[in-house]
Amino acid sequence: MTTFVDRVTLHVEAGKGGHGVASVHREKFKPLGGPDGGNGGDGGDVILYVDDQVTTLLDYHRSPHRKATNGAPGGGDEKNGANGGDLVLPVPAGTVVTDAHGDVLADLVTPGARFVAAKGGRGGLGNKALSSARRKAPGFALLGEPGATTDVILELKSLADVALIGFPSAGKSSLVSVLSAARPKIADYPFTTLVPNLGVVTAGDARYTVADVPGLIPGASEGRGLGLEFLRHVERCSVLVHVIDCATLDPGRDPMSDLDVIEAELAAYVADDTLGGKPLSERTRIVVLNKSDVPDALDLAEMVKSDLEERGLEVFIVSAVAHTGLKELTFAMARHVQAARAEIAIDIVPQRTILRPKAVDDAGFTVRKETTPDGEVYHVVGDKITRWVFQTDFSNDEAVGYLADRLSRAGVEDQLTKSGAVSGSTVLIGPEDNSVVFDWEPTIVGGAELLGGRGTDLRFEDNSRRTTQERRDEFHARKDAQTQAREGLWTERQAGHWTEED
Repeated sequence: MTTFVDRVTLHVEAGKGGHGVASVHREKFKPLGGPDGGNGGDGGDVILYVDDQVTTLLDYHRSPHRKATNGAPGGGDEKNGANGGDLVLPVPAGTVVTDAHGDVLADLVTPGARFVAAKGGRGGLGNKALSSARRKAPGFALLGEPGATTDVILELKSLADVALIGFPSAGKSSLVSVLSAARPKIADYPFTTLVPNLGVVTAGDARYTVADVPGLIPGASEGRGLGLEFLRHVERCSVLVHVIDCATLDPGRDPMSDLDVIEAELAAYVADDTLGGKPLSERTRIVVLNKSDVPDALDLAEMVKSDLEERGLEVFIVSAVAHTGLKELTFAMARHVQAARAEIAIDIVPQRTILRPKAVDDAGFTVRKETTPDGEVYHVVGDKITRWVFQTDFSNDEAVGYLADRLSRAGVEDQLTKSGAVSGSTVLIGPEDNSVVFDWEPTIVGGAELLGGRGTDLRFEDNSRRTTQERRDEFHARKDAQTQAREGLWTERQAGHWTEED
């Protein structure tokens, strides 16, 4: 049995970036050929993709945790790691993506539309990429950046031009079956329809979709029954068709009261203005008095038709069983759909690319002084600064010194000083739930600096080459020293300081 799911919470995790590598090129007669460590690969993204062959979110209801592939680490000989593969998740057209706070992140309507739900982490740089004229032999590499982890809510809202609404067993599914090629399950008991049924209707040159919204009951807008689960499928529809059962035997029900009850539920439901356009109470309405094949129902329909038309409503008496009144209904719906499409086309504003250049005085980070139970802390917040910290190997003194240089050049130390931080102050860098804690020292000197400048190696410093004359002078000086030594030994021998027996 196929289950229809139109709302799920999806836990997504992007791939981690691969670590860079610190390596030195070696070959025969050249043991120190310079750094050759490769970069790590980027982690894969988690991407939501609109697939017109997908109609439900059932797969994500059963398996809500999804993770992309990590990037591969780099290698020696300047070998870069492979990028992680993107995880592409197909979703139905009409899927709305929101965050945990209810803010809309994406409205995926068009087939092929894509949305990056979680961005993969960047790969770390190897020591080859970190080398420069000032830093000729870095003894460290950068770590891969963690991938983004987040929870998103997927909510499916049917893409239909016309919504058939009304009480259970009013004949909505029967109308969809005779107006289109859809074949929904139909029975004579309440709540037969548990999922919205979509059908494509053709009226002359017009083609539009009709959604059979499952039965509404009093209190649906407050969550009674399955009302809220179904009302969201009405939000995108521009034309609402009230299907009223004129042959019902339920006591206390008649066409006028049924219409008033459903109208009250529509007015009470708060639709998302960014998705549905007009409020439900302001959308075009058509009233269909169904089951006119029953004699008493036909008499009742003809009796109330004038009263409904006095309210300004367009009314049609039809029979899904006898196929009467359907042609007029389909052309009337087509007329209203085309009018709604024309109105939407007028309101569409061409999307423009907006460039927001970085402000001259924008440092890319902020420093907040916060009071905690453990005392005052200084919280540094900024995407670039956070990435630097996460990519640092704190077991390597030279890497820590490199981070200190970057933070100092970015102005973090100056800003901390202006904020009141002193030596020994607690500094947090990163997001609230995953910060790196430092005992701040204004000047940090790693052990590598005791051997020379950071990122240098004295074995690479002497790049001078002796000239021919310098080598000739060195040879003659060596020969003259040997001649002087022999003459000194001969003089000592003549003086009798030592003999052959010695």
